[in-house]
Amino acid sequence: MKESDKRIYGLIVFTAVVALAVIHFNSLIGIVGYIFSVLTPFIIGGAIAFVLNIPMSSLEKKLFGNAKGKKAEKFARPCSILITFVLFIAVITIICFTVIPQLRTAISILKVEIPAFLEQAYEKIRIWFQSNQYILDELEKLKNMQVNWDELFDFIIGFLGNGVGTTAISNAFNIAGSIIGGVVNVFVAIVFSIYILASKEKLQGQASRIIRAFCSAKIVRRTEKILRLLQHSFRNFITGQFLEAIILGLLFLVVLFIGGFDYALLISILIAVTSLIPIVGAFIGCFVGAFLIMVEDPLRALVFLVIFLIIQQIEGNLIYPKVVGSSVGLPSMWVLAAVTVGGSLAGVMGMLVFIPLMATGYALLREITAKRLEKKAREEMVASEAEPETKTEITIEIKTENTSEGEE
Repeated sequence: MKESDKRIYGLIVFTAVVALAVIHFNSLIGIVGYIFSVLTPFIIGGAIAFVLNIPMSSLEKKLFGNAKGKKAEKFARPCSILITFVLFIAVITIICFTVIPQLRTAISILKVEIPAFLEQAYEKIRIWFQSNQYILDELEKLKNMQVNWDELFDFIIGFLGNGVGTTAISNAFNIAGSIIGGVVNVFVAIVFSIYILASKEKLQGQASRIIRAFCSAKIVRRTEKILRLLQHSFRNFITGQFLEAIILGLLFLVVLFIGGFDYALLISILIAVTSLIPIVGAFIGCFVGAFLIMVEDPLRALVFLVIFLIIQQIEGNLIYPKVVGSSVGLPSMWVLAAVTVGGSLAGVMGMLVFIPLMATGYALLREITAKRLEKKAREEMVASEAEPETKTEITIEIKTENTSEGEE
């Protein structure tokens, strides 16, 4: 069979598959959803293993890096996994019993204070602009907008109490639709993550053998390179983002405690948690913190905003570039683009995932561009070196012709 015929047949098969997928789109979505629900514990386990591999590798290197002997090497990995999971459970417990209650407290305060604040603001604005009927009419329209603050904040508090608090430990519990199924999913995910961590070198070798068996050497090299870049980007981003959030939270905690601000611990935790969202996260925490302080003392709220701007400048110019920006290797403009696109597609999780993905794409594009420019430069150099030789040959030919004509 000719190569052109193979391409035509391949195009026909591809078109037929796409047409069938479009015709039976609803059935296809159902099948994909079912497959995803079956694979969910393994996906969660893989994600847990990927994140916990970062501290586990560091612990293994620092605690057992100089260990000698087969027994020491044999116990190095299990001990590192055990310590990592103990630390992981401790962090989740601290989040559930410290961070979540603080968030619920903040939302409970906002639930009471926001309606009262809006009512006071409405009265003051109405007094200030009592001579401007247009503003008064627009203000009346805003006031008549029915916003059920109690229902909104009750939903958020319930989500934090029953959703995030338990989801932080057992997000997969609700996937199967029942407690029993959820327990099974969580158990499978944890066991799967432990297996991955314990046998990561073996699994990596098996995956490499499969890729080499079915793909050409060129594709293997490209695949391995892309996977290395992805691992490097995700690892550095996760480490840097969490470290940056902890540093920022501690900075605010120290400054607010020294300044004697109300809700110092609450605001510090809010800013630390929201700063996990790249670029815009800390400003969300600042807005909530400023409002909480403003309810008690508006002047202190202005002081807090000044403190926030100062710390934000320190964080933006010193901490973030050193801890996150340089490790990811992505310019600020592209970080903003990744946050915007990822947030519009998949919310907060999209923001966190798209930055390392774009960093990988940026690194690949930069490398490909550099290679193509280098290739073009070599071609131009060769062409420029060949051009004088051509001119010399033409000159010699002309001189030869003139000489021969003179002799005639």
